[in-house]
Amino acid sequence: MTTTTVVVKKVVEIHRYGSRHWVGDGFPVRNLIPGNSVGEQLSPFLLLDYAGPEHFAPTDQPRGVGEHPHRGFETVTIVYDGVVAHRDSTGSGGVIGPGDVQWMTAASGIVHEEMHEKEWAKQGGSFHAVQLWVNLPSTHKMSSPGYQTLLGQTIPTVELAGGTGYLRVIAGEFRGTKGPATTFTPVHLYDVRLKAGSTVEITAPSSFNTGIFVLQGEISINQSGPVKEAELARLDQAGERITIVAAADTSLLVLAGEPINEPVARYGPFVMNTKAELVQAVNDYQAGKMGHLS
Repeated sequence: MTTTTVVVKKVVEIHRYGSRHWVGDGFPVRNLIPGNSVGEQLSPFLLLDYAGPEHFAPTDQPRGVGEHPHRGFETVTIVYDGVVAHRDSTGSGGVIGPGDVQWMTAASGIVHEEMHEKEWAKQGGSFHAVQLWVNLPSTHKMSSPGYQTLLGQTIPTVELAGGTGYLRVIAGEFRGTKGPATTFTPVHLYDVRLKAGSTVEITAPSSFNTGIFVLQGEISINQSGPVKEAELARLDQAGERITIVAAADTSLLVLAGEPINEPVARYGPFVMNTKAELVQAVNDYQAGKMGHLS
């Protein structure tokens, strides 16, 4: 009889945020990707901005980010506190609050805005969210744009043994439970809560790039660490097993994806494969080919 040994994924590096800045007037963020030399090592993930936690005073003028374009990738917004209203040039839109996720495929081009929802803005409160950018392979960069609203009740939750926490499957699958997000590249995206002293074991294919981002709390990963609040652990591609131990009550994100082994050309809100494609994106936006908000 032969036995199969599952190799652990080693922690390669632990990154603090590279910059702290405002996106528009509604989202104070700490940037983890692509800052701190974390770039293609976590393909297909292009950006990770950690917004808040931040308290906003009541206002009749909702804060946020006004009309702006994107092409060539997807944006994923996960809300923990606060309420965000989205609308875009395809006519899609929606409102997401605590526990909800917005997955927008910019692809060939989209213009959108992201604002604090007006009734929430009037009351004020704590805002807390994460936004990811997920790259698209060249074969899909000029596909039609799309939008997925993933409300909290549609995102399956896996309760961990002994009441030690839970894991929400936003994309991909975990122990046979599949997430609702439709993706162009194989991606596992988990929203996890762990109680102090608890342990969870997950796996990610050895072909995937994997990162674990701690929003709040503290963990060790495969006996390496600690990884603390607003830190991102980048794991070796080799191996599959990941054992996470919480030293405190912890909220974290697991992002694992099949890398897109293609050139990446970036300019502001556009991510393509060549400089010429970036120039075309700017020209198309200026010509109104990505539409505008009415």
